[in-house]
Amino acid sequence: MSSSPSRRAVSTGALLVALLVVGLNFRAPITAVPPVLPDVAAGLEMSSVAAGLLTGLPILCFALFAPVASWLIGRIGPYRAMTVAVAGVLAGTLVRSAATGAAGTWIAVAGTAVIGAAITIGNVAAPVIVVHDFARRAAVATGLYTASMNLGSVFTTTLAVPLATWLGWQAALAAWSVLAVVALVCWAWVIRGRSPAEPSDGARPAPGPPAEGFGAASARPADRVLRRPITWVLAVAFVGQSFSYFAVTGVLPELLGDRIGFTPAEAGVAASLFQGLAILGSLVLPATHALRLPLGVASAVVTACWLSLPLGLLFAPGWWALWCSLAGFAQGGNFAVIFTVVAQRAGSAVAARRMAAAVQACGYVVAFTGPSVMFAVHDAAGDWNVPLLVLLAVLTIMAAALVLATVRVRAPASRG
Repeated sequence: MSSSPSRRAVSTGALLVALLVVGLNFRAPITAVPPVLPDVAAGLEMSSVAAGLLTGLPILCFALFAPVASWLIGRIGPYRAMTVAVAGVLAGTLVRSAATGAAGTWIAVAGTAVIGAAITIGNVAAPVIVVHDFARRAAVATGLYTASMNLGSVFTTTLAVPLATWLGWQAALAAWSVLAVVALVCWAWVIRGRSPAEPSDGARPAPGPPAEGFGAASARPADRVLRRPITWVLAVAFVGQSFSYFAVTGVLPELLGDRIGFTPAEAGVAASLFQGLAILGSLVLPATHALRLPLGVASAVVTACWLSLPLGLLFAPGWWALWCSLAGFAQGGNFAVIFTVVAQRAGSAVAARRMAAAVQACGYVVAFTGPSVMFAVHDAAGDWNVPLLVLLAVLTIMAAALVLATVRVRAPASRG
């Protein structure tokens, strides 16, 4: 009996490590494509517009499949659903990389859709697992998980071109299936025999009937998340976050090329600051938790850093490296902030599942339009000033929503 806390700590640690390994796979398959998109388009005999589907389709899947993901998790639980998610990423990656020639276009699109649907399941399952297994450390677990996703995107954006030069674009895209295999083995080993009845960290489960578990059926008003104002406040915040992230990801290289005079290669390297600094931003929540500061403090810091990008590029573009770094820090930290609020305000694992699905469905269906909106405004205005003002307006609305969402979230309680 005396070793029970020790065994529980090992179980919790193993689950967290497995969750972080899984997280490496939930941005990497998407960010692997843009660096080698010209090679993919040539290999599949696609136009640049058609090839753009391979980068935009997963985002649309995030919106369309979120309700399906929520239903699946309610049926089989988040542990098995996460297994399905990683297996789907593996299958989709291999199918996409097998495409060749004009006839392979639809194979590549199908593989990409499988990847998008699989990542959606993982995106919804992760907050549920955090609520259930890391209730006492939701901010830390969410921050580390977000950092792992960003680390995966750094791997692919950095290594995709060298791998494609060495092995060809198909092998370069297929190579990332190794991450999925490792994650699948690790996750399956950690969750074997695991029951959802008892949280891993020994925290008291959210109040509710013992049989509630992760199932879809629940009559508690707290679980009717579409009737709760906090769900829609978080949805507005995530619309701002996701729209801004994908808009900046899509236009930043060209914007820097036009505004600073960089070559395409230089602009790509400069824009990598925006992706890479997200890892550091993801750790702002563990730091806030360690200092026992209110979540609103972390929210205020990342919001200010986000706003610095459009303001800085409008009024001091020569400091582009600072603005890109601050915004990269912000986009990593803000994702973690939003889903920590989901974990802390949902009230139960069921509510967290439904709330995460609703928030992501709203956010990603708008985010899908981000790059197109920015380029359309640029073409209409003839410069980047108006698109930057659009970005500033979106981020300002996001900031207001985050103030409302975090005003009641207090500092983490001391663990006796």
